[in-house]
Amino acid sequence: MAEILRFGERRAGFDVPVLDEREVRAAAGILFLLALIAFMNSWLVGNFHYTRVFVVAFLVDFLIRVAINPHYAPTLILGRLAVRRQAPEWTGAPQKRFAWGIGLALAATMFYLIVINEMVGPVNLFICLFCLLLLFFESAFGICIGCKIYEWAFQRTARHCPGGVCPTDARPARKIGAAETAILAAFIVFVLVLGQSLPERGKRPAAFADAPATSAADDRCTPPDWAVKIGHAEMWKLHNNCK
Repeated sequence: MAEILRFGERRAGFDVPVLDEREVRAAAGILFLLALIAFMNSWLVGNFHYTRVFVVAFLVDFLIRVAINPHYAPTLILGRLAVRRQAPEWTGAPQKRFAWGIGLALAATMFYLIVINEMVGPVNLFICLFCLLLLFFESAFGICIGCKIYEWAFQRTARHCPGGVCPTDARPARKIGAAETAILAAFIVFVLVLGQSLPERGKRPAAFADAPATSAADDRCTPPDWAVKIGHAEMWKLHNNCK
């Protein structure tokens, strides 16, 4: 059990547990792509269904990363599969756990707002944009913003940084075992079933359900100040079923 419930790997030459930065970045790229697709569906066409599916999947993935073992997180398994022929680049696990804890907190907040309460507003927008920013910097540049916050919060330097700045322990590629394959298959089935089982009202949250036609002066169809300020007034009307 102790072998399963662990965070990072113990490697010779490293004084702290480590993770393979290459698979971490690959997983961040996968999440960024899926998050962007879900976000654009919400932003452009008012379809929040894919956002709700993504939020649940994101929450489950990060819960496995932080609370159980990153080795069994579905997106990290995909990332490991994508970079299986590349030599691992080991990076310190403690700062990654803190960074992923931030991601888990954001996912839990979005789960409460979007999936449970079906709320739409500026808070959701900025959380989504912040998540996209974190994922983009991780995948595109190998810059872990959460790790920087870790250094600031705990007043300590993150150990074994990516990018060749700190020593690495390159080893042959690792294989994907039967357990990881089964977990990945189960996760894919879970997401597909989730997409079919969540009510279609996700396309337009209950708070914005179709209502009888009203005049242009109706307060319900008057965009709030925040939507006007960010140039989102017309899209806000679309989200609220205002013609």
